[in-house]
Amino acid sequence: MRVCVIHTAQDLRLEDRARPSVTPQGVLVRVRAGGICGSDLHYFFEGRNGDFQIREPFIPGHEFAGEIAEVGAEVTRLRPGQRVAVHPGRNCGRCFACREGRGNLCRNVFFMGSASRFPHMQGGFADYVLVDESQVYPVSPDLSFGTAAFAEPLAVALHAVERAGPVLGRSVLITGAGPIGLLVLLAVKRAGAETVCVTDILDQPLALARQLGGDHTVNVAASPQSLDEVGQQLNGFEAAFEVSGNPAGLATCLEAVRPGATVVQVGTLPAGRFPVAGNLVMAKEIDLRGAMRFDREFAHSVACLDRRLIDVEPLLTASVPAEQASAAFAMAKQRDKHSKVQITF
Repeated sequence: MRVCVIHTAQDLRLEDRARPSVTPQGVLVRVRAGGICGSDLHYFFEGRNGDFQIREPFIPGHEFAGEIAEVGAEVTRLRPGQRVAVHPGRNCGRCFACREGRGNLCRNVFFMGSASRFPHMQGGFADYVLVDESQVYPVSPDLSFGTAAFAEPLAVALHAVERAGPVLGRSVLITGAGPIGLLVLLAVKRAGAETVCVTDILDQPLALARQLGGDHTVNVAASPQSLDEVGQQLNGFEAAFEVSGNPAGLATCLEAVRPGATVVQVGTLPAGRFPVAGNLVMAKEIDLRGAMRFDREFAHSVACLDRRLIDVEPLLTASVPAEQASAAFAMAKQRDKHSKVQITF
């Protein structure tokens, strides 16, 4: 079978490997579509994602969908031929986080497509992937593989909104109009946010944000004062989501929200420490929260996609065959041209 393997920075090879053998509780998935995430871009272009460096041949990919090729002898609720979205994580179920119902914070999680431990946890950019039955979520036969592969990033957005608390009728700021930022936009709109402002430093993703229902969009590189004007009209934002992964974005959120607001850090910030306007957090009593991956939101994400409650299709700007995987990564980095780029198998 074909497998996309990163050896070092900008060295991705399409290799031939043996097809995995199914285990008693395992499900062999024939992968059809896999989305390129920001962490995948870091692994490809830099050979690392934050503190996690590639130390062995590494298969990226944790946003993928396909169809069941084979099931293990002990698998009872699934059958070959079903279309499925795949949850990339398996929690231990034993640590304090799992016992408290916060599996996304599991200390022993196995999360596909991550170099956070060694040996690395290999990902889903391959023709076939063996996963546990618990990771497999069937979808309707008429749901496209491309849409089903959005289950993971949409779950990230849904969890971020959950962390913010109720947004019904509120004014919301989103810094960063990449795929996750746009999915947060869709999620807060569905949750009843009244006014949503999205910022970025490029016009193309902001145009897509307007198409998806953003009430205000601001290019903070070209017109930073425009955000101040929107904020003044609203007496400050009641909630903010920092999705750019840039310290400047967090600073913007802390400055733009009104007293008593909630700020959710969604994007992965650079490794190490950097200054934060702590006095703003104190004086405005800002509730600053992190949002790490997702837990039960994955099932809800699959349901939203399967029932067409959230339309993600405008975000998919390119589908590239596996033979051109390196080109797909280059395209995904071109944020002035692309939002979500997927690799097809």
